Amino acid sequence: MATDSLRSAPDVEASFSFHATPISMSSSNSSPESQAQSSTPATAVDADKTPNADGNYDGRSRAESTVTAACLACRNKHLKCDGQTPCARCVSTQSKCVYIASRRGYKGPRRGASQNPNKRQATSPPDLSPDISDCPMLLGARPGSIAMPTVLGPSVSHQDMLPFDADAIQLGMHTQPTNGEIFRSYCAVNGVDPSTWPGLDGGHRIAMRPPAMSLEERCLESFYYHFHASHPFVLPKVFLLQVSKEPPAAPLLAAIAWVGSIFIETGKAVRDRLFDEAFALLHHPQRSVDGFLVQAMMLLIVGLDGSCQQEKARTILNDAETLALELGLNSREFASLHGRGIPVVEESWRRTWWDLYVIDGMISGVHRATNFLLFDVPAGVALPCEEEQYLTARIPIPLYLEDLEDQDFSGEDREFSSFAYRVLCARNLGKFMRVPPIFGPEDENLAKIETLLTNWRLHLPAAKRDALQKNGQLDEMMFQAHMMNQAVSIMLHQPHSQLDSSPTKNINSCAPHQAIPAGDLFNAHTRHTIQSANTISSMITHRVSLLSHTHFFTCVITLSSIVHLSRWALFFIPHDDDDLRQQVRLNIGALNRLAGVWVAADRARGQVKAVAQEIYKVKKQQRTNSQFWLGLSQQDMLATIATDDSIINEIESFDPAPHLLGG
Repeated sequence: MATDSLRSAPDVEASFSFHATPISMSSSNSSPESQAQSSTPATAVDADKTPNADGNYDGRSRAESTVTAACLACRNKHLKCDGQTPCARCVSTQSKCVYIASRRGYKGPRRGASQNPNKRQATSPPDLSPDISDCPMLLGARPGSIAMPTVLGPSVSHQDMLPFDADAIQLGMHTQPTNGEIFRSYCAVNGVDPSTWPGLDGGHRIAMRPPAMSLEERCLESFYYHFHASHPFVLPKVFLLQVSKEPPAAPLLAAIAWVGSIFIETGKAVRDRLFDEAFALLHHPQRSVDGFLVQAMMLLIVGLDGSCQQEKARTILNDAETLALELGLNSREFASLHGRGIPVVEESWRRTWWDLYVIDGMISGVHRATNFLLFDVPAGVALPCEEEQYLTARIPIPLYLEDLEDQDFSGEDREFSSFAYRVLCARNLGKFMRVPPIFGPEDENLAKIETLLTNWRLHLPAAKRDALQKNGQLDEMMFQAHMMNQAVSIMLHQPHSQLDSSPTKNINSCAPHQAIPAGDLFNAHTRHTIQSANTISSMITHRVSLLSHTHFFTCVITLSSIVHLSRWALFFIPHDDDDLRQQVRLNIGALNRLAGVWVAADRARGQVKAVAQEIYKVKKQQRTNSQFWLGLSQQDMLATIATDDSIINEIESFDPAPHLLGG
C-alpha cells in the first residue's frame, strides 16, 4: 500500500481518464444511450448496499448500479466508490473526499456553437493555460511558445523570412500539454486546491517540475535578461534562434554563452571553459569572416574590459575594428546587402557598427589608453531606431547622422531614437579627444567643447532629458548618453579646477592619475566639475537595477568619486558637508553592488574606499585643532562627530561583495 501512496503524477492523471466525470460533458455527437447514462444521478446506489467494518462491500447487496464518478481516495486504492459526497468509504476512514473531473469521452467543441468569449461552453475543454498561481504545486509547468513577430516591414514577405527552426525557438518548452499541465488545468477549472490534499495516501505532495534548463539555455537567458539592453546590437532572441543552427553564428553563440555566464553562478572553471571555447572559435581557421564574427568580438571586448583584462580586450578591439572596415560595415550598403531583405537583420548590422563605435569611444575615454580610431573613419551607416521598435521588428525608415546634426537648420521636425543621441554624445567625446592641447582655463578650444556638451543637453526632446521613461522604465541608451556627457564635462574642466587631486592618486583602476594643483577659490571650471560629479551620483538613485547598466558606468562612478574625495579633502570645506559625505557613501555603495558581477568594479571600490578612510583620518586629526571648532556650539560639535563616525563605520563595513561569478 505504501507503493500505491507514492504513485507518480502521470499515473494519477492517467487514472483520471478511466472514470466518468461528475461535470456534464455532453456532446452533439454522443449517442442517446450515453447521454442517458451521463444524466444518471451520481447517488443512484442501492440503499442497503453498505460497507462492512473493513470497508469492503459484502455479497448481500442488490445488483450493483453504475457509478459515474469516484473520489480520489477510492481511485488511488483501486476500490469501488458509492459516488456520495462524501462517500461512505471516506466517512469510515475519516479521509478527505475529493472528486475531480475526467476528460474521458470529450470530443472537442460543438460545431457551429456560439463563440461568446465570456461564456464557457458546456463541451469546452478546461483551459490548459491558467495563471501559474492557480495551482502552486506546478509552478513553472505553464505551457508556452514564442511567436514570430507578425510585422517585419512593409516589403517583406513570408518567403523573405529567416529559416524557421521550431526546436530552437521553443528552447525546450512544451509543444503539447503534459500530464502535469492537464492536472493543473483541473485545479483551476474546478476550484481545487491541491495543497490541502493529504497526499495520495501518506501525506506526500505531487512534485511536478519542468525539466531543468541546460547550461547553454541558462546563459542565453541570462545574456538577454542582464546584458542585451546595455549593448543591443545582437538580434532579438526570437530571430537569433532562427539562425542559431547556421555555422557562421557559432562564434557569436559561444560569446553570448560566456557573457551570460558572468551574471549567474557557474563556477570559475565553467566560465573559463566557455571563454576558451568562444576565443577558439574567433580564431578557428574555418570560421566565417562576417558580421557575426564582429559581433562575437564585441561581446568579448566588453566582457573582458569589465573583468579587468583590459590588455586582452584592447587587442580584440583592434582586430574587430580592422575586420569591420575590411567588411565595409561602416558603409551605407552593408546592411541592405547582408540583411537578407529582412528589416530587423539590417537594423542589427547598423547597430553593430554604431555600438562598436560607442564601445571604442568609451574605452578611449575611461581608460585614456587608446585614441578612438573609429572617430576618424567616414561612416554612411543609418542611425538605429528605438529599442521597442527593434525588439518588436517594427523597423521605421532609417535616418542618418547628418539629419541629426543639422536638424536645427533643416527646418524638418524629426524624431530620433535614444540610440541616435547616444551616438551623437560619443561623437562629442571624439571631438574632445581630438582637440589640441588646452593651455589654461580661458582657452577657446575648451569653450568649443563646452558649447558642444551644452548644446547636446539643451536640444534634447523633453522625453529624452531623463533616463527614465514616462512609465518608469529605464532608457538605457539615454542613460549611457547622459553618463558620457557628464564624464566628458569632468575630463574637460577638472584639469583647470582648483580641486587638488593628490589625495586620490591611488585611484587608478580605470585610468592613470592626473595631477591637478590646488587653488584657493572655486572658479567656473571647479563648479562645472562638481556639478557633473553630483549628476553622476544622482544617476545611481534611479529605481532600476545597477546591474542593468553597461559596466562602463563603473569607471564613470569612479571618476565622480575622485571629484567628491578631492573636495572632501580640502581643509576649508564647511562643517555642514553632510551632502558631500553622502555622495561618497552613495558611490561606494554602487561600486559595491556592481562588484558582485564586474571585477573592475571590485577593484575600483577597494581603491575609493581606501582613499575615503585616509581622508577621514586626516579630518579626525584636524579636530584636535581648536580652530576647527570655532563658531560651532557644543550640540553641533557632537552632531558632527557622530555623523562622521557613522559614515566612516559604514564605509569600513563594505566587505567585498559576494561575487556572483562563483569563482
